[in-house]
This record gives sequence, C-alpha cells and structure tokens, in this order.
Amino acid sequence: MKKIYFVLTICSMMFLMSCYTQRTAGNSGKVPPGQAKKRTGSKSAKPYAPGQQKKN
Repeated sequence: MKKIYFVLTICSMMFLMSCYTQRTAGNSGKVPPGQAKKRTGSKSAKPYAPGQQKKN
C-alpha cells in the first residue's frame, strides 16, 4: 500500500512540475502607440507615445 502512495505522489509531483506559464516579451501589458490609436479610433498616435504625454 505504501508503494502505491509513493508512486502516486511521484507521478503527481512530476505532473505539477511539468506545468509552465507563457510569458510575453518585454513590456508586459503595455500597448504600442499605434495599436492604442487603433483601439480608440483616434486619428493620431502621438498622445499615446510615452515621450509625448504631458506631466501634470
């Protein structure tokens, strides 16, 4: 009976260790200015560019 528990434990550990998450490159969650422009329907991407945003 102990051998069955041991084998089940080893199999479940191997299954859990084989899982991985997929990562996106670089700026996770940030959208390029051109893509933000397309989503909002704006005519210019300038307001979405990081160097063009005004600080309050």
